[in-house]
Amino acid sequence: MDTFAATCEAAAATTKKTEKTRIVADYLRSLGPTTAPRAAQFLAGQVFPVWEERTLQLGGAQLWRAIAAITGKSERELSATYRRYGDLGSAAADVLRGIAPKLSELSIADLEAVFDNLASARDTVARMAELQEILSRLSPLGAKYFVKLITGDMRIGLKESLVEEAVAKAWGRSIEQVQRANMLLGDLAETTRLAIENRLSEARLRLFHPIGFMLASPAADSAEAFEYFEHARVEDKYDGIRAQAHTVDQRVRIFSRTRDDITESFPELVPWLAALPRSAVLDGEILAWDFDEPGGRALPFSSLQKRLGRKRVSRTLLRDIPVAYVVFDVLHLGGELIIDETLRVRNERLNLLFATPLVPATGEHAGDRQSPLFAEENPHDSPRVLRAPAWEANSPAELDRLFEQAQARGNEGLMIKDLNSPYLPGRRGRSWLKLKRELATLDVIVTAVEYGHGKRAKVLSDYTFAVRDGHRLRNVGKAYTGLTDVEIAKMTQWFLAHTLTDHGWVREVEPKIVLEVAFNAVMESDRHDSGYALRFPRIVRLRDDKSADEIDTIDRVREIFERQKRRGSAAS
Repeated sequence: MDTFAATCEAAAATTKKTEKTRIVADYLRSLGPTTAPRAAQFLAGQVFPVWEERTLQLGGAQLWRAIAAITGKSERELSATYRRYGDLGSAAADVLRGIAPKLSELSIADLEAVFDNLASARDTVARMAELQEILSRLSPLGAKYFVKLITGDMRIGLKESLVEEAVAKAWGRSIEQVQRANMLLGDLAETTRLAIENRLSEARLRLFHPIGFMLASPAADSAEAFEYFEHARVEDKYDGIRAQAHTVDQRVRIFSRTRDDITESFPELVPWLAALPRSAVLDGEILAWDFDEPGGRALPFSSLQKRLGRKRVSRTLLRDIPVAYVVFDVLHLGGELIIDETLRVRNERLNLLFATPLVPATGEHAGDRQSPLFAEENPHDSPRVLRAPAWEANSPAELDRLFEQAQARGNEGLMIKDLNSPYLPGRRGRSWLKLKRELATLDVIVTAVEYGHGKRAKVLSDYTFAVRDGHRLRNVGKAYTGLTDVEIAKMTQWFLAHTLTDHGWVREVEPKIVLEVAFNAVMESDRHDSGYALRFPRIVRLRDDKSADEIDTIDRVREIFERQKRRGSAAS
C-alpha cells in the first residue's frame, strides 16, 4: 500500500502529463500480472470496476467518525485540520501521524478483499468496526490514499484516460486499443489484464453495462453551427433525461447518464423495448409525454421531475405522469457493435428497427414487470418507445426556421449532428452541437450550505457552488431559490449526513451534488476565489444525471464573461 501511495504522491507532484504517465507506467510494470490490473483501477480512483455498479455506502462523515475514534481527536481539532488542507485524505494523514504504524500492514493486493468486506458489511456498526480496523493498520501515507480512494477524490491529476495511457506505455500497446477495450468492458482492471496478455482485440461489449454517452458542444447561433457543417441532421432538443437502453431476448435495462440503472423508475417502457425485433443498445431521451395530443408531444421537465429518484412507481404516478422514450441513435444492433459506422448508416439501421409497428411484449421478462398495469395505465395504446423525428438543414436560414418550430412544440431548441460522424462514447466535440436561446446556465457543484431564514430557518436551503479549475473547485456564487420545499428537505438530510466541516450556521459538504443554475450575467468579483460571481443566480434543477466530473469549468465562466464584454462593446 505504501508503494502505491508513494506513486500517487509522485504523480501529484508533477503537472506534466508525460511525467505522470511515465511514473504510473513504471509502477504498473514493476508489479506482478495479478496485482497490476487492480492497481491500475485504484489509480483511476475506482474502488470497483465501473460495470459492477457496487458502492461502499461510506461517506465522508463516517470516515471522519472512524478517524476520530482511532485518534481520540475532538471535533474542533479535526475540523481545524481539515480546514488547513481542504482535503479529507491529507487531513487524515496529519491526525494519524504518531499514532498509525510507520509502515502499512496491508498491501495493494489486500485492498480488493478489504473493499469487498466493507461493501458486504451487514450494517453500519459492522462497517464502522471494519473501517477502524483497516485504518489502524495503515501508515499515515497509506491512510491518506485509502481515504481518497473511498471518497473518490484522488486529486493527483490521474484521470482514467491517463491511466489508460500508462497501461499502453507499460506494455507497449496501442492507446486506441486500450481505450476501446476499457470502453467496451467498463473494467480498467480487466483491460489491463488483456494488455499484459496482448489480447486487447478480444474485448467485446459487455451488454447491460452502459458505455459513455456521446456529448454535444454548444453553438451560439445557427451561423456558428454552419461553420462546422455543410449538411446537418437536425433533431429537437428535448428537456428530459438522457437514457441508454439495452434489450436482448426481452431482457431490458435502462441507464442514466451517470450509469445508474433506472429501469424500475420507468417500468412502462420495458414491454415496448422488449418488443423490438432485434437486440439493441439505444441512445435517447426519457420525457414526460402528452398522449392526448394528436401525435403526442413532450411535456416540460418539471412534469417529469415528479417521477425521478423513485425505485417503485405508484399506479397514480404511472397514470398521471406517463413517459415516452424518444430514440435518436443505436450503438449495438443484432449482436453487432456499430459505433464506428457513420451517423447516416446508424440512422438507416434505426429506421429499419422501427419499420414495423411495435406491440408491447408480454414474455417472461417484460410481462412480469409491467403488462398487468399496461392496459389500464395506457388506454390509448400509444407506443411508449418512439423514433425521434429528424430533418436536414443546408443553411443557417433553414436552421432558424427549424429552431422556431422546435420551440413552438415546447422543446428547448435543436441538436445539430454531422451525418458523417461515428459515435464517440464519452466524448464532447463538434460533431454534435446544441442550439438553445435562453438565459445562460452552468452545471455547478455544491461546496457549502447554510440554513435559510423565516420558514426555512431549520433547513439547509442556501447553497454555495463552484466550477472546476483543473483539479480544484472555485466558487462562483450562491443561490437559494429554485427548489421545492420537498427537495430542500430531502437535500438537508443528505447534507447533514455528508458534512465535512460544521462551522455552526455554515457547513462545508462533500462536493457531490450537481445543480444547473441560471443567471443574468457574469461579473468580475473578489467575493469568490474564482475571481467571478454570477449575477442573480437561481437553481434550475438538481442534476442527478450528472457526475462531479461533468460540471462546467472556470474557462466556460471566463468565456461567457468575455462574450458579454464583446456584446457590450458592439452595442455601445
